[in-house]
Amino acid sequence: MKTREDVTIINQGLDGEMEVSGYRPCLWKLVLVGVGAVCSGGLLLLLLYWLPEWGVKGTCTHTSLSDAHTLLLRTKDEFRQWFRVRVHRMLAPGRKPFDDLDVKPRSQLANGNFGHQVCSVQDEQLPQEQQVQIQYFTHHSFRYYWNDAIQNFAFYQGLEDVKVSCAHIHAEHSRGLTKALQDYRRLFFGENEIAVRVPSLFKLLIKEVLNPFYIFQLFSVVLWTAEDYYYYATAIVFMSVISIATSLYTIRKQYVMLHDMVASHSVVRVSVCRGDKDTEQAMSTELVPGDVIAIPANGMVMPCDAVLFQGTCVVNESMLTGESVPVTKTSLPSSGDEAARRYSMEEHKRHTLFCGTNVIQTRFYAGELVKAVVIRTGFSTEKGQLVRSILHPKPTDFRLYRDAYLFLLCLVGVAGIGFVYTIILSIMNKVPAKTIIIESLDIITITIPPALPAAMTAGIVYAQRRLKRVGIFCISPQRINMCGQLNLVCFDKTGTLTEDGLDLWGIHRAEHGSFVAPEPGPAEERLVKSAFVACMATCHSLTKIEGELSGDPLDLKMFASTGWVLEEPTEEETALHNPLMPTVVRPPKRAITGDGQRQSQVQNMSCELGIVRQFPFSSVLQRMSVVVRRLGDKHMEAFLKGAPEVVAGLCKPHSVPQSFTETLESYTRQGFRVIALAHRQLESKLSWHKVQTLSRDLIETNMEFLGLIVMQNKIKQETAGVLTELRRANIRTLMVTGDNMLTAVSVARDCGMVRPHENVIVADAAPPRDSLPPSITWRYVDKPAQTASDDQTAQILVEEEMYHFALNGRAFAVITEHFPQLIQKLALRATVFARMAPDQKTQLVEVLQGIDYIVGMCGDGANDCGALKRAHSGISLSELEASVASPFTSSTSNISCVPNLIREGRAALITSFCVFKFMALYSIIQYISVILLYWILSNLGDFQFLFIDLVIILIIAFTMSLNPAWKDLARQRPPSSLISGSLLCSVLTQILTCLAFQVLAFYLVQQQSWYETWTPQSDACNVSRPSSFSDRRNGTTSHDHKNIRNYENTSLFYVSSFQYLAVAIVFSKGKPFRQPSYKNWPFMLSCVGLYSFLLFIMLSPISAIDNFLEIVCVPHDWRVTLVIVVAANAVVSFMLEVANDSWGALFLSCLFCRRNKRPKVLYRHLALELQDDANWPPQPSTVTYAAEAQPHISATL
Repeated sequence: MKTREDVTIINQGLDGEMEVSGYRPCLWKLVLVGVGAVCSGGLLLLLLYWLPEWGVKGTCTHTSLSDAHTLLLRTKDEFRQWFRVRVHRMLAPGRKPFDDLDVKPRSQLANGNFGHQVCSVQDEQLPQEQQVQIQYFTHHSFRYYWNDAIQNFAFYQGLEDVKVSCAHIHAEHSRGLTKALQDYRRLFFGENEIAVRVPSLFKLLIKEVLNPFYIFQLFSVVLWTAEDYYYYATAIVFMSVISIATSLYTIRKQYVMLHDMVASHSVVRVSVCRGDKDTEQAMSTELVPGDVIAIPANGMVMPCDAVLFQGTCVVNESMLTGESVPVTKTSLPSSGDEAARRYSMEEHKRHTLFCGTNVIQTRFYAGELVKAVVIRTGFSTEKGQLVRSILHPKPTDFRLYRDAYLFLLCLVGVAGIGFVYTIILSIMNKVPAKTIIIESLDIITITIPPALPAAMTAGIVYAQRRLKRVGIFCISPQRINMCGQLNLVCFDKTGTLTEDGLDLWGIHRAEHGSFVAPEPGPAEERLVKSAFVACMATCHSLTKIEGELSGDPLDLKMFASTGWVLEEPTEEETALHNPLMPTVVRPPKRAITGDGQRQSQVQNMSCELGIVRQFPFSSVLQRMSVVVRRLGDKHMEAFLKGAPEVVAGLCKPHSVPQSFTETLESYTRQGFRVIALAHRQLESKLSWHKVQTLSRDLIETNMEFLGLIVMQNKIKQETAGVLTELRRANIRTLMVTGDNMLTAVSVARDCGMVRPHENVIVADAAPPRDSLPPSITWRYVDKPAQTASDDQTAQILVEEEMYHFALNGRAFAVITEHFPQLIQKLALRATVFARMAPDQKTQLVEVLQGIDYIVGMCGDGANDCGALKRAHSGISLSELEASVASPFTSSTSNISCVPNLIREGRAALITSFCVFKFMALYSIIQYISVILLYWILSNLGDFQFLFIDLVIILIIAFTMSLNPAWKDLARQRPPSSLISGSLLCSVLTQILTCLAFQVLAFYLVQQQSWYETWTPQSDACNVSRPSSFSDRRNGTTSHDHKNIRNYENTSLFYVSSFQYLAVAIVFSKGKPFRQPSYKNWPFMLSCVGLYSFLLFIMLSPISAIDNFLEIVCVPHDWRVTLVIVVAANAVVSFMLEVANDSWGALFLSCLFCRRNKRPKVLYRHLALELQDDANWPPQPSTVTYAAEAQPHISATL
């Protein structure tokens, strides 16, 4: 789709959407650039390297995409990054990977019909005139090919590009590919490997050295060398070499670690199927989409994404999700409505084996193989995309970094003023041209601090180390600062707010369409033969791994309560069970002797159940089912369990008790988790083979309702305290769960997310039906209105913080699509989101971010991966040290990690502000000193620069970052921007203070009675002494060509040195976000040591130190005066900072009349609007219909 005449969109609608323009080389532009590069000494080439847009447009001319040699890409996200790529060309027998290659007759090669002749893809076997030339380019590990049909470049992801249905995969892709077709597809998809190339040290060095920061350093070193500042230039070179070496070591180490992690299992031998029976061994790198592979019985690490179409697998997906519970994968449906659906990796993930996951066991047909069709390979796989996101991360969208660049631009502006000032002053004083150039350029190097990037990074590194000590591991350090800005945290419920395991509270069976009395458990002997217990014993996804039962904690608890035994027969034993190897469950053997024992054995035999087919739990469908066969019976049975509302809808109406709704509500109000069971006897004519091909829609219908399992989901001990702490800190909390609405509301009340006096309004939304438009029914959760009189009496308190909204997944979908104008209003006050599918959790995070919340997400990583990645800060509760599911992983299995992370984030953020302000003031203080000394044609000495930059600045900058986080979460939040009023006011007042006291010292020293233009014979310390003694005391008789030694230089050196320390202490704030500075002993020792040393050399001069630092002897009275000036400076700086903290923001608001200005963030603006809306919130039991004029469109999230 074209947006302008010369710009085309690729990846439209996807995450990596980009604008692309075509260019071809232009000779005259290349000649001009070459001349410019020579004239500028290579600087023009550097500029074109840093700015790809200029580089392409400066050397090429625009052309169509089909004729382009070079492409200019620009991302369409908020970062708008530019990339330059080259277009390559290749010869191939066809234009698309899924084209047929045979000439006549055309055959469905993907179907595996091997009887037809196929043209080989080898060049020597196919005449060149029959091959076609295809253009392609590679960007971020993906390869894009030219598509004539759409006149654009397209990316081939895998078999999903063909848009096949599940049934089509069974019918057309189950026999594999010919070798020729496999080779042909490999031309497009490449080798099946996630290739993490470790760059050579030379390449890394060139890339690092060409960084603008190091180019600026090189420029500075050349300049200082020209000024004969050899010692300072050497020190900067030494520091830069260490910095580059450290950076290269770290980057290369990360590449090597990622390469080793990916390569450990990426290349394996696999069995590739050719036709129905033929298999051959091949390397996994040869696989292409459409290949059929056999999964060995003892399992394997998957080298690709593949969909299972024959057999069953037990898979450990912890590498992807962080969830260590094994998952059962079943074969893709081959018939029914579900089989007719288009295959989607997200929708059919219960049938898909993902690359990098570990297949632990397989369940297979006797004499047949467990088979899967390769869907994606290489970087297109789930694992490949995760590795790709690590190799090519998005820039961190955080205002601190954007503001830092703006601030640096301001410093460049200040440097420009100094540059002009120096030139004018030097011309007025008839300074030689060489000196003018050097000194005017030198002022630029002074203004922009060279150590700023390293100093800014130090605080994040220290915070990362502190997080690791409390069991929080981070794979994205730049997000630590963002954690300091979190103002909303979403929590999953089960396993996050509540205990992972559930305790069985009791069962509530239904017989003949009505409930019987609740019972404590299913283990009673009279219930052994009941369908209810049989359902509990069979309807699960448990498996035995090394003799131990493994699976979902709920399934484990439910099965254990029955007391039954699960057995998985060996392969030899399954020869009796033709053709499927079943899992068998049976009651335990009773400890009875004699006739009783024989009777019990007979009873156990008749109760043995073989699980013939399993339909795994689907979070979208909210249910799972199994087909079983009782030993000795001819017919099979189906058992179903799931969400009560869903199960009841699949049952015969007469089997569901009339009191179902009331009974369910009574349990869910008390916070119990309720699961419904159902049963159905299948037709006796159904064979084992027939069952394997049936769709679940045919099985899961006309069920008999069996009753309810009531599970007690206890809230974790830490949950309530953490939520209270977050609420006190003015951080909003939400619950996002797949559980029942009333259960979720009850848990929200119990843990304090919804307080006792606060009301909950449930928004029940219904999609359009027949002639009825979409509607939302608002009801009060604790007092559901039944009559009109109740409606009139029901009132909702609408004061601030007195009501919450609650939505389920269906309502969220309907409101998002049909009521887009309401979704943001609801998100502002909604606290409970129940029955939410995984993709809806991600959508919710996007909605919240859309109203300017900084969103955190805390979950167990299993079905929260999308939301964890989408949130500004995702925290996965996992036992793994690091999970690719989220930026942060906590080894503690409770939410106490959330306040810890926010505390450390706030401390790191404040540290970044402190360091940035300090480094900015350091540059400005030194800039003021040099500007004043230029007035008398002087400057700071080489060793004075060295002492300030290395001894004072580096030590202070790296130790002031060591303050740990404050123990409590404060209600106020740290500022998010360097351009905020209080921070700017702080920096400006300190700059003016330092300027005033330096000018004061500069002026006062010239007013002293002993002042004169300093010469080597001068001795202000004792004017009565003879000059010969004076010569010896000053230690030199040579003339000072640079005019470094003078009274102004010495005075400003002393004053400025103390100013660096003063602003460091003033800016190094503690409470409420960091521990006070006196607890940061390295920083305190540094400050005390430097203060002591400076006071010592100022009040008790030592000739060797004076000569080294090129300072001159001044009278003792003047030294005392300087101490008074320095002390006054420190006091004024401290008082101004205290005043700024207390009244700075208020003063600026009054000054610029901003007190009544609209809030910048959208959620606050919405809150103000809703305060004045008399119709909000809607009254209970009222209905809101979609406006007729409102088009039924999907909201843009």
